[in-house]
Amino acid sequence: MTRILLGQSYYLRFDAKLWAAQQPYPPLGTLYAASMLRDAGYEVSFFDAMLAQDTQEWQQALDKHQPNYAIIYEDNFNYLSKMSLLRMRQAAFDMIGMAKERGCTVIVAGADMSDHAASYLEHGAHYVLIGEGEATLLELLATLEKSTHPTLADLNAIKSLAFRVVDKVVKTDVRPVLRDLDAIPFPAWDLIDIPKYRAVWAQYGTFSMNLVTTRGCPFHCNWCAKPIWGQKYNSRSPRNVVQEMKWLKTNFQPDHIWFMDDIMGIRDLWIEEFADVLDELNAHIPFKSLNRADLLLRGNTIPALKRAGAEIVWIGAESGSQKILDAMDKGTQVDQIYEATHKLHEHGVKVAFFLQFGYSGETRDDIDLTLKMVRDLMPDDIGISVSYPLPGTPFYERVRSELAGRQNWYDSQDMAMLYQGTFATSFYRRLHTVVHKDYRSRKAWQTLKHLAAHPTEIRSHHARQMAQALYYRATLPQDHKKLNQLSLVPHESPTLANVVLT
Repeated sequence: MTRILLGQSYYLRFDAKLWAAQQPYPPLGTLYAASMLRDAGYEVSFFDAMLAQDTQEWQQALDKHQPNYAIIYEDNFNYLSKMSLLRMRQAAFDMIGMAKERGCTVIVAGADMSDHAASYLEHGAHYVLIGEGEATLLELLATLEKSTHPTLADLNAIKSLAFRVVDKVVKTDVRPVLRDLDAIPFPAWDLIDIPKYRAVWAQYGTFSMNLVTTRGCPFHCNWCAKPIWGQKYNSRSPRNVVQEMKWLKTNFQPDHIWFMDDIMGIRDLWIEEFADVLDELNAHIPFKSLNRADLLLRGNTIPALKRAGAEIVWIGAESGSQKILDAMDKGTQVDQIYEATHKLHEHGVKVAFFLQFGYSGETRDDIDLTLKMVRDLMPDDIGISVSYPLPGTPFYERVRSELAGRQNWYDSQDMAMLYQGTFATSFYRRLHTVVHKDYRSRKAWQTLKHLAAHPTEIRSHHARQMAQALYYRATLPQDHKKLNQLSLVPHESPTLANVVLT
């Protein structure tokens, strides 16, 4: 009997920053692969690395289930998988070795695998699924079930597959992406230990689950990697999405949904229909989503998001400098960020910004424009990163000659400059501290003024928040001084020695 063990290699415990945040989400892409395997008649055992202690739990799962096939299938909807963090890559290599020791046929899929197929094959994987993996996986398994030693012709007939022939890596023709997303079964949620996730979330007094409405992104930001769907963008129907929300609401009662799409609802009419079907099926669940500033201004998108239950919208603002947005091929205007923020707040929807520092050509004046934008608009949250050159992007090719030492972060808090930016890594790490301290202290001041007018809303955690804000405000001058000093330090070459976490 064919036995399949399906898992992924993103271990939350291996990423100190996100482990501390304690807001885990199951590997949605892996669950889609599981549902398609089961739909095709396979029995699937599931290993969830997200909340596992370490790779020894994978070893225990291998010994328990004794699979014929060990499949490491990354969650392609998790942006951290795109970043190919070195700690998770090593975990995947360890998992491959454990599976091979037990005689499994090892199949891997994901963004890092697609970009570095040769490396994964070198570390023992038998097959690498390139790009969107579900259809390729089903075809490969059908072929292997016919013969454990398929011919070269058999393998070459399977699109989007990589494998070794002696010392040569063979990559077959590219497979078109799936277009009819409504035909894909819902993720195999029954394979997840939902109570375990709920227990982690309990400290927040809420429980959040994840969901996607689309696959891919048609825009051309030149730093954004697209190893899975390329420039293709396909969407589920609003009714199909709402039916899944209704199912989740009935079976798991989540308090909140995170829509993991690169961009939710490119068409304003999609968002409006989504809100209409939610009303019809009484399936509302508060949610957060990712949207573009320019798209938010189309038609009735913002009112429809509010009606649908949007709690907070994250915008890829990136920079307050139009020069930098243009250099990124972002396709948005700074004034659109201002307008979208004002309109979201007018409709009672929170807004958060992704900010990116260190892009090629960014000066101190450009940084100051970004800081001004944050102070002007005071979004409800911010996320900060430095520009990160990902393989397959125009930005990567532009700075490729400047890369040295290593080309990936170890984990998500690394914040190392991997190429020759305007300033050194130490400057951007200090900038990260300055921006957060300035922003958090200003937000605390806003809260204090609100509580002064509404004293019945005061809670115990507000005292801690105010104490932290006072600390931030007291230490900011020294941080600004250090930042100014670091801006004068010549940029060191980004070798392995100077990108290690400090």
